[in-house]
Amino acid sequence: MRLLVVGRLSGQLASAVKMAMAHGAKVNHVERADQATEQLRRGQGADLLMVDYQLDIAALIAANEAERITIPVVAFGVDADAREAAAAIKAGAKEFIPLPPDAELIAAVLSAVADDEKPMISADPSMKAVLQLADQVARSEASILITGESGVGKEVMARYLHEHSRRSERPFISVNCAAIPDNLLESELFGHEKGAFTGAVARRIGKFEEADGGTLLLDEISEMDARLQAKLLRAIQERVIDRVGGSKPVSVNIRIIATSNRDLAKAVAEGTFREDLLYRLNVVNLRLPSLRERPGDIVVLADHFIKKYAAANGVPARPISAAARQAISAHRWPGNVRELENAMHRAVLLATGPEIDVDAIRLPDGQPLGGMGAGMMAGQAYEAPQAGVAARAAQAADAVTRSFVGQTVAAMEKTLILDTLTHCLGNRTHAANILGISIRTLRNKLNEYADEGTAIPAPMSGVSASGYAA
Repeated sequence: MRLLVVGRLSGQLASAVKMAMAHGAKVNHVERADQATEQLRRGQGADLLMVDYQLDIAALIAANEAERITIPVVAFGVDADAREAAAAIKAGAKEFIPLPPDAELIAAVLSAVADDEKPMISADPSMKAVLQLADQVARSEASILITGESGVGKEVMARYLHEHSRRSERPFISVNCAAIPDNLLESELFGHEKGAFTGAVARRIGKFEEADGGTLLLDEISEMDARLQAKLLRAIQERVIDRVGGSKPVSVNIRIIATSNRDLAKAVAEGTFREDLLYRLNVVNLRLPSLRERPGDIVVLADHFIKKYAAANGVPARPISAAARQAISAHRWPGNVRELENAMHRAVLLATGPEIDVDAIRLPDGQPLGGMGAGMMAGQAYEAPQAGVAARAAQAADAVTRSFVGQTVAAMEKTLILDTLTHCLGNRTHAANILGISIRTLRNKLNEYADEGTAIPAPMSGVSASGYAA
């Protein structure tokens, strides 16, 4: 993890820095907030900012966001009282670290805020076969395309490849191509010169240069605009980039990993993705199976998430009951590892007995897993209830069909999109995947609905996922 410390390097802060370094952090230091933004602008990236509470934290965060730099901030200070600590949090800091430092607190904050613990966990033969291929190609320089449904762990696999590569000591930089508007993505990737466009107040180093010597992950590459695809192709082929507004090319030395939850061969046939770019990216393809295709991973992943979120929430790590293990193994998990992670996080918070039983495992809408009632006894075999199912299904289908009558196609489309987005906890990528449309189409629809005054579910609302986002 890369840590940027902002403030005067007193003896107590120096001790905190040494503790952070002992936990694997690579530390840089500046004294002023404007120096921090300038360093980040120059491409000397950081995963976490540790900022003196006496500095203007809100202004620092605003200056970074104006440059589209979003990095979590923790505040620190000597002899700060509760009011001052609360003010730092209110200004935008995620946590407050009092000095003199406590080794366990430093370790906990770094782990919680940076969330670096994203191990590749697998016990199922189908996933082990993919991992074997990943190990085989990790130390090569080949571009790798990771494919699979939303939520299967494509970014986790990309980090695994980087950590097992010859570039593991260099930066791993990730760019979500679906989350950045087309008119900003070029600058985000390639950087810009001062005055290149309105608001370009200084030179900004892009992700290609920030990743120099390391690995660049292009997440959801299928959503990239066709014009930008051509520029990306040149960068991959010639290992040079052009900053926006720049007058000369800049050499870069990076390895490209790309991910997609869409069929890129189909996108090529439809004319939305360049065939030559696909060939460049797809030197090696790693297809991650969905969770329903690797049932042997369900319980081991559930155990991992329960330990993780029990520690994060300061509660006991209860074991999963036999009935709950059967239930989660039988569930299809359409949201894949991300959905399982969220379910286990909820279960940690909802469980009341000595074990995590079926009743504590809830779907995003709060319903019991698999439609099971609260009366299911521990140790009882998991079976979907049969009595009255067909009748209830017929009644529900008839009621839904009747509700369609009299509505326009546009109204039904709006209902479907918003209901799906709500089901996905506001996750645009997951919702677009379920709906079978591109993230760009979904975003345009949501903008239309927002202009009409419709409330739109916020991205990643509810219990958030870490690491396993598509």
